[in-house]
Amino acid sequence: MRRCGELSRRELLAAMAGGAVGLGFDGRVFAAEADDGGRAELTFGAIADAQYANADTRGTRHYRLSVDKLAEAVERLNARRLDFAIHLGDFIDRDFASFAKITPVYARLRAPRYHVLGNHDWSVAAADKAKVLGALGLDKLGSKRRTGHYDFSVGRWRLIVLNGTDVSTYANPAGSEKHGEAQTALGKLKARKAPNAHDWNGGLGREQFAWLSKTLEAAAKARQRVILFCHMPVCPANAHNLYNDAAVLKLIDAQEHVVAYLNGHNHAGNYARRKAVHFLTLKGMVERDTNAFAVVEARSDHLKVTGFGRQTSRALASRNAK
Repeated sequence: MRRCGELSRRELLAAMAGGAVGLGFDGRVFAAEADDGGRAELTFGAIADAQYANADTRGTRHYRLSVDKLAEAVERLNARRLDFAIHLGDFIDRDFASFAKITPVYARLRAPRYHVLGNHDWSVAAADKAKVLGALGLDKLGSKRRTGHYDFSVGRWRLIVLNGTDVSTYANPAGSEKHGEAQTALGKLKARKAPNAHDWNGGLGREQFAWLSKTLEAAAKARQRVILFCHMPVCPANAHNLYNDAAVLKLIDAQEHVVAYLNGHNHAGNYARRKAVHFLTLKGMVERDTNAFAVVEARSDHLKVTGFGRQTSRALASRNAK
């Protein structure tokens, strides 16, 4: 019996022979470079988990290769007309000195560049943690309190960047309020044997959650459509999810103008559709000796995800698609 969205062997072979590179959520195969007419309302590059370190390969993670992989991605993305590019967290794997090696490569992008905070971005010496936001350029975005979450607009689109490391044991010093909140949240998750009960995850704090609610409300009043970005996923249920994934999903469920939620963290990649919202986990660039990144085009009736390397290409229908 064929699963939902699964192709028969004959269909898959025919697709491969025709040069197709990916599957849509409905099983539709299409060529990544196909032009479906007209310029998209929004086009951006998306990269997850470059996770560079001057370290030997461990398992499937090729830390040093991320410099060359990111350089290749920048070259390919610079050939496109992008509104912006975003890295979805874990720019480095460890050591503050790693930022100096990989940041100049990302800086070669001609489009505006953004970052999402990931758990490994905090894998630096305690004395260097105060410099992480500055290393990623996040000290110039969001509130004056340097929170790591922020939003910006492109046309009728509102892009909301969340800080999933807000409530965590690694981004906050022991004894701080948020460190305590993270310990409490993690303890509750472990007590009920939740799959995401890991200290390498994190959650949104109360202030950030309130900000998210207000920002979504403001986007609705402005008649803007929304794409959310975070390092940690919230859907489907997974070992990598935010601590308060259920609360975030409940909020998103009530927002008819939210189109998608993009994240990294789970290097294998993932996809789910919930109440017409697409939840897409990009594959980690650091994995294997082949690359992974994407270009996303937002149109009135769908999102077109063009994957490069190991990243799957998808056509994701929007709420108002006929």
